[in-house]
Amino acid sequence: MTELAELHEPMLRAEAPGLPLLNRGKVRDTFDLGDRLLMVATDRVSAFDVVMENGIPDKGTLLTQMSLWWFNELGSICPNHIDRDASWPAQLEDRRVEWEPRSMLVRKAERIDIECIIRGYLAGSGWKEYQQHGTLAGLPLPPGLRESERLPEPQFTPSTKNDTGHDENISITRMSQLVGVELTAQLQQLSIEFYSTAATKALERGVILADTKLEFGYIDGRVHLIDECFTPDSSRYWDAGTYKPGEPQPAMDKQYLRDYLDTLAWDKNPPGPRLPDEVVLEVRARYIDAYRRITGRDFA
Repeated sequence: MTELAELHEPMLRAEAPGLPLLNRGKVRDTFDLGDRLLMVATDRVSAFDVVMENGIPDKGTLLTQMSLWWFNELGSICPNHIDRDASWPAQLEDRRVEWEPRSMLVRKAERIDIECIIRGYLAGSGWKEYQQHGTLAGLPLPPGLRESERLPEPQFTPSTKNDTGHDENISITRMSQLVGVELTAQLQQLSIEFYSTAATKALERGVILADTKLEFGYIDGRVHLIDECFTPDSSRYWDAGTYKPGEPQPAMDKQYLRDYLDTLAWDKNPPGPRLPDEVVLEVRARYIDAYRRITGRDFA
């Protein structure tokens, strides 16, 4: 079994003196290159909207490479922000070996401040709501559904996008009030098509895509898929071979970390706790497993 000492130190910050830092998010550090952006995925890991003290080695590379794979697979549904004609910036040549595998060169987009969440199975906060009210995002579901059960149809359950605090779950009606009826309908249709296509592809590889969140923005007046795409950070993945409705499923994603944190006497406010070595290694192993099984590629 891999020991943490055998791995390189996780990259917790991307520093590029002389380049404007546009945003330092929970995971990604984004630099302004003028006509495009450089998004560098660090090895920071967050849960409950709080960044943990230590990171997960290789996590940023795994997220980036998985996103790029999905962007390529799903490009026919809707354009995305990847700039395929861009070359690595000359001013960062000395960082190329370390940064390029964990970076995306993207076109600038006007972000739509909505998290487009699509649920195909009843899990997480959706399961909690159903237990209490028999609803999902305020909409009634058939009675008698079990935890982790596949929903009759994928459900679109949006939330507001908040970079610094907690996102707020909202109804489709409220989303229409915020961004308009026409855009709401377009994002709902695109999100469900993305989810359904990706879920089919994942299942062919023995993996269930239970739910995910997507982000969109405008480029040249047209809606594009932006940010990340079907990573273990933004999606809930289960092993189809061990899937058993009526109970929680072993996670191939960040849910393992959330479950661990729920065992601690931590109030889920900053600062985040330091993760023990065994948790770091287990999260890393689950991300690598999801990457290998879905893309069919080895992770070196």
